[in-house]
Amino acid sequence: MTEHSHPLTPRAYGPVNWLGAWTLLVKEVRRFLKVYFQTIIAPVVTTLLFLAVFALALGPVAAEVKGVAFVEFLTPGLIMMAMVQNAFANTSSSLIIAKVQGNIVDLLMPPLSAVEQTLAIALGGVARGVAVGIAVGAAMALFVPIHLAHPGLVLYHAVMGSLMLSLLGMMGGIWADKFDHMAAVTNFLVTPLSFLSGTFYSIERLPEHFHAIALANPFFFMIDGFRYGFLGQADGPVAGGIVFVALADAALLLGTWRMLATGYKLKA
Repeated sequence: MTEHSHPLTPRAYGPVNWLGAWTLLVKEVRRFLKVYFQTIIAPVVTTLLFLAVFALALGPVAAEVKGVAFVEFLTPGLIMMAMVQNAFANTSSSLIIAKVQGNIVDLLMPPLSAVEQTLAIALGGVARGVAVGIAVGAAMALFVPIHLAHPGLVLYHAVMGSLMLSLLGMMGGIWADKFDHMAAVTNFLVTPLSFLSGTFYSIERLPEHFHAIALANPFFFMIDGFRYGFLGQADGPVAGGIVFVALADAALLLGTWRMLATGYKLKA
């Protein structure tokens, strides 16, 4: 040790490692932006195909839904479906790829708490979901008239819905040991809940017992609230849906934090 050298001391980060959390968030955002053709443009094309198929197959014969044309009723649900599916894909793929490739240690070794890790990765999924939603909405606006009755509710459900699936994707990515496990979560949980959430229809048309089941689906409330933000009409209680989505996000946030804090399936 030279005369002017100083002994090495641990770096002080304070209560929150803001720089580390921000760096992890930026890494997650850059990861999906690097392949934007696959992560943003492809969902736009897929969603427009859904719109075209339903508009061509049912548009001429479909009655108005809740006083608006069928395609106008359908559009918010398709936008939300694209958002949440991509938010889920972003976080689940990030974690399962890191585990399979063996570089999950790059996430575990930096001086980041479980809370910081959870929020940074989850917000990366939210960023992708919202980016996809904006792109899909802009593309659909070229073909379908879009009106914002309650912009605040549109923003709330866009962010909270993306956060819900982003956290669910993290839990799935931590739990899964291989890509087959992750595909099972997507095929048997995320896709059915998305398609049976009132995306393509009003739940008022369902039989009474199925109507009650639909109201137990958390995906229904985020799509119904999002649609209410556009059309000013909803199938379920809007205020109750806002609370339900917030509570679901809080529960998923707690569960994801717990999995990271204990190192569940991440630490040998």
